[in-house]
Amino acid sequence: MISRLLLIAAVLVGAATSATAGEPRGKITIAWHVTISPAWFDPSTAPPQITPFGMLYAIHDALVRPYPGQKMGPSLAESWQESPDGKTYEFKLRPGLKFHNGDPITTEDVKFSFERYKGASTALLHDRVSDVEIVDPQVVRFHLKEPWPDFMTFYGTTASAAGIVVPKNYLTQVGDDGFRKHPVGAGPYKFVRHKPGVEVELEAFPGYWRRVPNVKTLIMRSVPEATTRAVMVKTGEADFGLVLDGPDAEGIRRDSRMQVVSSKHASIFWIEFTEQWDPKSPWHDPRLRLAANLALDRQQINEAACLGFCPPAGVIVPRVMDFALQAAPPPYDPAKARKLLAEAGYPNGLDAGEFAAIPGFPTVAEAVVNELNAAGIRVRLRSMERAAFYGAWQEKKLRGLFMTAAGNSGNAASRVDTFIRSKGAYAYGGYPDIDELFQQQASERDVEKREALLHKIQQLTIDRVMFAPVMDLRTLNAIGPRIARHTITDVWMSPFPSYEDIELKP
Repeated sequence: MISRLLLIAAVLVGAATSATAGEPRGKITIAWHVTISPAWFDPSTAPPQITPFGMLYAIHDALVRPYPGQKMGPSLAESWQESPDGKTYEFKLRPGLKFHNGDPITTEDVKFSFERYKGASTALLHDRVSDVEIVDPQVVRFHLKEPWPDFMTFYGTTASAAGIVVPKNYLTQVGDDGFRKHPVGAGPYKFVRHKPGVEVELEAFPGYWRRVPNVKTLIMRSVPEATTRAVMVKTGEADFGLVLDGPDAEGIRRDSRMQVVSSKHASIFWIEFTEQWDPKSPWHDPRLRLAANLALDRQQINEAACLGFCPPAGVIVPRVMDFALQAAPPPYDPAKARKLLAEAGYPNGLDAGEFAAIPGFPTVAEAVVNELNAAGIRVRLRSMERAAFYGAWQEKKLRGLFMTAAGNSGNAASRVDTFIRSKGAYAYGGYPDIDELFQQQASERDVEKREALLHKIQQLTIDRVMFAPVMDLRTLNAIGPRIARHTITDVWMSPFPSYEDIELKP
């Protein structure tokens, strides 16, 4: 039945195993820009964000995932195949795989993990997958209701965490709460301990299929203040300082002992207009939404917060993604913004209330708030913790205007699914014609026709001023003097290191 071989990696195991010699040694500390949530130990509830994958891919592994040299490579699965009709995908597990607690990894765990998944892409995946068939302990088949060209995009990249495999027996014994307190995975590092809200300690797992990690101990420490993260790298208290603001990164760059590395992942900032579908709201008027777009000096925000590494954006699909519309950003025109406000009935400006902004990026948030206020759209910055922000966003509790970002991979279709179509997990509304176009592209196997449909959707978001895109995000990361190989940018569309490949200097 299976005739079209997508990928076989028969030699990867031997090649990867031979890539390292000796035992793991040493310890490194990674200063994170957010409070690490225990929810990130469990892939089943992962939001449509890249940040949790910085923890998930340290502890866990997936059938298929991106890793160095592989945009979407075989991981726990040694190979996979798609049937000629595009309705069946068969995966074959590598032999001898084990979880960190010694339990063998079988296709029972694969089926259990998929059915347990309830993250952002749950509805789409479960609507399109009719059955998960266990052929034997090493072979599993996913049967789709109809051909879906993006099945592997959603299952095999950080577009969702549905492909991550967790131990069925252990989870059944300890339950969801017990699993979040002490997760067991199949990734390069095993969980040791967690100080909630402070730090996580991980230890190298010598049985990891791809290679024995070079570094024995990873300390993941929550350090919300960017300046503090930079100081920690300077003093040697941390070896990595993730997601620095522009001024702090500039200070690191001037020190010859250290370096600043920008990420290459598919992330983007944008402003949501949550009430644009409410006729009673001022934001129902597209002139106000356009005014907010024209109020933003995107290049100045890029220079201040990102040292010029973050290109201004014209659409909320990152330009590096497949099928992204390469749209020019709106011009900076505060005079026209004020004119549009007056035409819409607000000659003295508009009091737009609180403005929540995704935590961890204070310079971007402050710049956006200042420029909206300068144009007459008066907002007050609301501080939130990252987990609370994600929860309020998903539950549609953030109102008026707010700024968010998303850095998970995938393609334009995965972004439309989550944020643009009316039934998207994080969408506040939508339009019937966009929903119809999304359904058309979802079953279209001709690449050029799919691209045309997805480009049309993205153009409609621009024409209707559904969002205010700000800029593509390239995180600025400080690397300390003890690191010989940092591996940031080694993993496709990820801002995090390939943990098992990090090398310390002798």
